[in-house]
Amino acid sequence: MEHAVSRLRAARLAASAKPFVARGSGGGRCARCRVVHSHCVCAWTPRVSTRAGVCLIMGDIEALKPSNTGWLVADVVRDTWAFGWARTVVDPGLLALLADPQWQPYVVFPGEFVAPERVVTGLLPVPPAPPGRKPLFVLLDGTWTEARKMFRKSPYLNHLPVLSLHPEQVASHYRLRRFSREGHFCTAEVASMCLALAQDVSAADALVAWLDVFTAHYLSAKRGLPLDRTSEAHQRLQALGGDVAVNP
Repeated sequence: MEHAVSRLRAARLAASAKPFVARGSGGGRCARCRVVHSHCVCAWTPRVSTRAGVCLIMGDIEALKPSNTGWLVADVVRDTWAFGWARTVVDPGLLALLADPQWQPYVVFPGEFVAPERVVTGLLPVPPAPPGRKPLFVLLDGTWTEARKMFRKSPYLNHLPVLSLHPEQVASHYRLRRFSREGHFCTAEVASMCLALAQDVSAADALVAWLDVFTAHYLSAKRGLPLDRTSEAHQRLQALGGDVAVNP
């Protein structure tokens, strides 16, 4: 199933002067889940309804990386948009989304780097947002260096409240890349925290479980290890109740 990040990836590939070949792609990757065919994870993709939306502003080649977890957010959250970031050009669709009256955008970024008057730690109240507007979480998807640059050099975000998360009691489970900053979380983990704040608890849980299952498939393929489809992560994803439907 096509989604916002897969469409952005296709557009980025079409605009590239030379093909992008990710490391470890020799065995061929599934076009849908980006994992090598022998460890394809598509059958485990969760489906869940959400009230909140997610807007991903992505670094230049982020959508091309098989390890990108913004892709996983788009798998789970139906109302996900993805836009490539450039310093001098802004996608008109991004500006239209941020101005859409059905949404209340929040830029998700650490509060210590932001003027205190812009920082919020919860979704309500955020004057002058009228009642009924749905939360739209704007996530800067890239390395920490890229995210800071995007935050500083995107003046169209300057009028928006900044949601500062404080997950002191939570440890990141992300194992696909090394973090350059202590206490850092991957995009899917941040999105899950945001969904939990928005009371989209089923979606928050599904996204964490989906990240764990994707990671298991991805690393098993990368390291040439057998895949345990009865693992705790797989069982947790399959056992999610409510309106989550997993297709193993």
